[in-house]
Amino acid sequence: MISSAHNPRIRQLRLLMEKSRTRRDEKLFVIEGVRELEIAIQSGYSMHSLFLCEPILQNSEKTTLFKNRAPVVEAIDPDLYRKIAYRGTTEGVLAIMHERFLQPGDLSVASSALVIVLESVEKPGNLGAVLRTADACRADAVMVCDPLTDLYNPNTIRASLGCLFSVPTITCTSAQAYQWLQDHGIRVVAATCQAEAWYHQCDYRLPTAFAMGTEDKGLSAFWRERADQEVKIPMRGIIDSLNVSVATAVLCFEAVRQRNI
Repeated sequence: MISSAHNPRIRQLRLLMEKSRTRRDEKLFVIEGVRELEIAIQSGYSMHSLFLCEPILQNSEKTTLFKNRAPVVEAIDPDLYRKIAYRGTTEGVLAIMHERFLQPGDLSVASSALVIVLESVEKPGNLGAVLRTADACRADAVMVCDPLTDLYNPNTIRASLGCLFSVPTITCTSAQAYQWLQDHGIRVVAATCQAEAWYHQCDYRLPTAFAMGTEDKGLSAFWRERADQEVKIPMRGIIDSLNVSVATAVLCFEAVRQRNI
């Protein structure tokens, strides 16, 4: 049982948790938590190694499932686990996983496609929250364009509750995303503060991609100039925009409402 934070395997684990460069160079990332690891396994991600604290997990079914999927299993001391885990509610499970990056050509969409386009998202927590929304409304894909954050940042995984793995998610340039949308007949609806139409006045029953920008700068001219429709969300207070994850949820669930009528 590993009990020292200086163990080479623990040092590698912590570097992968803390350094995006290490994740990029080694093409590995870390999952913490039973639910998140289960979703990743169900979604086809492969495990590099498993760090299991059975005194904390105390679930023989989960223990067997994870051990059977892991090429390498390391037992970890409870005190050490509590020191390196981000959360105390993750039930004694840490896993190093192999990264998987989809390309636009890997995506498949339904005839009434719903796609979320995020431009230059910077905060991993916002990206994770958008992925939770995407899972909840059964979006076909999330396209992260020109990202300023690491897709496999532990904060993204944590904020998404594992939905990073359940939702087809790609990183690409804005030009690549727009070309893919054009090729698949998906119209672009841009969320902007300058729009004349309210978000609920637009018909989302057609194949739709919501293009969302950052809170401070909004969408770039690239997406505003190419959008088929611009919409805005009513703002009654002193600020003029919502957090991007909240704005995305408002638009997506209006689309869900219209399609379920």
